[in-house]
This record gives sequence, structure tokens and C-alpha cells, in this order.
Amino acid sequence: MESRQIFDKEERNKVLFSNVKVDPSISPFIKNRFEIIASSENYPELLKTIQGKNIRVEGFKVEYLKLDGDAAERPERREKLKDIGYRIDGFPNFNNPSITYAICHYQNLWYFGVLTKQNTAWLKHNKKPCSFSNSICMIIAKTLVSMASTGKTDNNLLDVCCGVGTIMLEACISGFNIEGCDINAKTCQHSRQNLAHFNYTSTVYCSDVKYLDKKYGAAIIDLPYNLFSYSTDSITENIIESTAKLTGRIVIVSISDIGTIIKKSGLKIHDFCTVQKRGKSKFTRKIWVCEKEHSAIEMKINQN
Repeated sequence: MESRQIFDKEERNKVLFSNVKVDPSISPFIKNRFEIIASSENYPELLKTIQGKNIRVEGFKVEYLKLDGDAAERPERREKLKDIGYRIDGFPNFNNPSITYAICHYQNLWYFGVLTKQNTAWLKHNKKPCSFSNSICMIIAKTLVSMASTGKTDNNLLDVCCGVGTIMLEACISGFNIEGCDINAKTCQHSRQNLAHFNYTSTVYCSDVKYLDKKYGAAIIDLPYNLFSYSTDSITENIIESTAKLTGRIVIVSISDIGTIIKKSGLKIHDFCTVQKRGKSKFTRKIWVCEKEHSAIEMKINQN
């Protein structure tokens, strides 16, 4: 579902070709971004092409990406890394490279390009000072941010019903501008504590979303679970309708099937999936990607 929202297509064999360029660190599932410089069916021809590009750089590193269908053993891969390294003018730096190049073989083609890896620093959020047993996990939170923003870090986001700030933390570390709101003063304080713990600066409003008047590029609503916070269909409808006044794109999370309420709020459902939380407390969450009709039309016009 995430790849559909960011790239408008799904991966195959854990590989996806796209002209959309995103930082892999915005997603828990994108491990690497490989920007293709050259490709060829013939390996010697690829080496000749690399040589002809006259690449001059200090502190580089070369890695071999082993993809689906590549049967090359370690000795062969190491030899090919040497082949590439000898065709780059400069001294390598294996521990702290200024740039990382990569080579791979996929579906009968050889590729050479620049490799950008996912930064796993976001895993430190596991040690946030304030948590809630039924909060969404970091992986889902990070995915909600990437889907709401469609991978564009210049999108300003709103986390409605932000709770202890799990979603806000993942947005902040990925470079998004995000604000949060919640009617519970205690959870707002916990959210601020978590943000401050990791030195993130972001605003948390102790307010009902209906009292906000700013505009946002997208919003994420993790609706109350009716476990420790009270919720009804009427409350759900008011939250969604109030949020829709602030943005044209909303990702909604709920433990209940609220498809009818979403449509009643004037939103069009573009995508849907269900996820299960593992652990002591197990329950299924449903996720909807929604847009106002005019927002969807504007997005298509801008893309064209």
C-alpha cells in the first residue's frame, strides 16, 4: 500500500523501478535507493561505459547489491567490486565514504549507479520516555507519514489525536514539518516530553481539531480506540469532517469499519488495508487513504 501511494505502483521481487526520487529513510520498508548511471546486458560493455564517464571522486565506496535471481558467489562479487573501483579516479574510503556506488545484476541486465541506504536512526524511538500500550507501532507510524505525504518532505502535516506523539516522532526524524493536536492534556504533555527527549521542535495543541484554522498538506487521524478514551460514531464523524476543512488529503486509522462515515464526510477512499498489532494486546487496525474530490483532480493536473 505504501508503494502505491508514493510510486503509484507496487514492487516486484522487492525491487521497484521509478522516476520518483525519495529518501529511503522516510519508509520502514525501503532499504536502498539506487540511482542508475549506466546499464548493459554485457558486463565488459558496462565497464567500458563507466570508464568513459571519467568519474573522479575522493572517499568513494563500491558495494554489490545482490538482488533476486543473482546467483553470483562472494568471490565473483568481490572481483567485480575491484573492476568498478579501478575505473573510478580517487582514493576509496570504506568506513566513512563521501559517496557510495553500487553494481547489481537483475533480469539479465547489469546496472551501475549511486546507492543511498536507509538511515536506521529512527529505531531509537523505541526508547521514548512516554508510551502507551495500545499505541500504533513505529513501523506503522512511519508508514502513515510516508503515505500521507506521498514521500514529499515539503508537505506540512497534522497529526490529529496525536496521543503520545508516536507518529510525530517518525515525521520529525524524516524531515517533515508536523504539528499535533489532542483533547487530552496528559497525552499532550507526554507527546511534548517525547519530542523534547529527541530534541525535536514541533507544536502540540491541546485542542479539539475543530478549533484549528491552519491549512495542511495532509493529515493523519489515528482515531480513539474507545479503550481509555471515549468515542462514538458522532465523535468520529466530527473529527473527520473538522480535519477535512484543514486539508484535502487524510490517512485515517481505526479499529472499526468506518467506511460509511468517511464517505458521508465527503471524502473519496483511494486505498485501504488492514494491519494487525503483534504483542500482548492484539487487535486489527484499518487504514484508509482519502482525498477530497477536488484535491484528487488538482493532484492529477499538477502531475501532468
